[in-house]
Amino acid sequence: MWYNGRMKITYALAALGAVGFGWVAEAADASPKKEPVYASPEHDAAMELFRDRKLGLMMHFGLYAQVGIIESWPLSDKDAHWSRREMERELAGDGFKAWYFGLSRSFNPVRFNPDTWAKAAVDGGFKYVVFTTKHHDGFCLYDTKETNYKTTDPSCPFSSNKNADVVKTLFDACRKQGLGVTAYFSKADWHHDDFWENAGIGRTTDRNPTYDATKNPEKWNRFKEFNKRQMLELVRDYGPLDALWLDGGWVGWNPSLGIPEAIAEARKINPALIAIDRCAGTCEDVRTPEQTVPEKPLDYPWESCITMADNWGYHYDDEYKSADEIIKMLVDIVAKGGNLALNVGPMPDGRLPRPALERMAELGQWLRRHGEAIYATRVRAPYKRDKWAFTQSKDGKRTFAIRLWHRREAGSPQAYFPDDAAYGKVARVVHLATKREIPFVRVDNPALDQHGVVLHFPADFANDPHADAFEFFFK
Repeated sequence: MWYNGRMKITYALAALGAVGFGWVAEAADASPKKEPVYASPEHDAAMELFRDRKLGLMMHFGLYAQVGIIESWPLSDKDAHWSRREMERELAGDGFKAWYFGLSRSFNPVRFNPDTWAKAAVDGGFKYVVFTTKHHDGFCLYDTKETNYKTTDPSCPFSSNKNADVVKTLFDACRKQGLGVTAYFSKADWHHDDFWENAGIGRTTDRNPTYDATKNPEKWNRFKEFNKRQMLELVRDYGPLDALWLDGGWVGWNPSLGIPEAIAEARKINPALIAIDRCAGTCEDVRTPEQTVPEKPLDYPWESCITMADNWGYHYDDEYKSADEIIKMLVDIVAKGGNLALNVGPMPDGRLPRPALERMAELGQWLRRHGEAIYATRVRAPYKRDKWAFTQSKDGKRTFAIRLWHRREAGSPQAYFPDDAAYGKVARVVHLATKREIPFVRVDNPALDQHGVVLHFPADFANDPHADAFEFFFK
């Protein structure tokens, strides 16, 4: 993941930064890239389940959380102009890298409770979790056998904690709560000598290897094999995983990092495994627009990954989106056929921030009342119109319409629903949360360009402060 100043959600498909930080957007009407297709009954079922779940809790947790700085990126000298702007101490180059990598010796989130995280996710209406097993800095939150740079190594004070293997305890807790689990894994590893020699100390670093991989294939192949072994550890020892979420789209373009071969081996262990090799194309079952919501539906599976606050990792002075903004963003994404991976950065002591928990609780409350129009739905034209968003059941037999309320509309006694040739005439309207039938009258007013129905809410009807979902029946 990347950061460049205060992040805002972009409701467009313009390229994100044009520098390869994450997912590079394509035109909304562009056809999917020609890619090898992996098919098996298990994989097809996994993709269908992914599309049903709609809402995932993404969490960026690592060394950077201790001091509340941008995750990993300050290590790259060529990215210092934006990634080190918030640093209060003057640590240039080698001094900064030595200090940052040394944070493993103080990482000790003693209040991390995986059951609490999993319960908060379920209560928030989330159906799966995407967790950072390793970010670009190379620090592993699982008991990999490939490096000592991990939470379970004796040099890390958290190693003596019963939850030291953060990934194992979290994934186990999530599965017990019925949540799917996805392992975020960075293809870059700036701590590994076969990617950044001497952890980049004594060199001017950028996000790429510190040597020309085409001229030193032996060194690159060692890293390639190391990378594959770590990925297979996650699939073999931390499964059953729903997906591998491979970040670092700039890695391995020249020469190859061998991700297709690694995924093929992983699928011998787990045939249902979803591969999300960001920006690489060959193993990209799901596209992942970052901090972006497409303008209209896309014709391939996608998941917008968006921060709840301004940053991916925990920042002490972060500002959080309101519950209203989050709910309406989710509705917008689902109406366009996508999933939302909503990111929260856990605190240094291992707790989830209170502002995040408050918003998660409000989101969950809304979904318990209106989730029938969200989960396991598919797109239906016209997707969004006026103040309405549309979805339909998977079999196409039920039509849902979600009225998005503005705060000035609290207590509104009525709502206008426009005609659409794709539906026909409205016959019945049922409020999903209460199962009450809502009366309506037809309106045809050419002067105001109004042709449709006006819903008249009963006197004791209480509008949801964010949005109300209805099932519409047509004739």
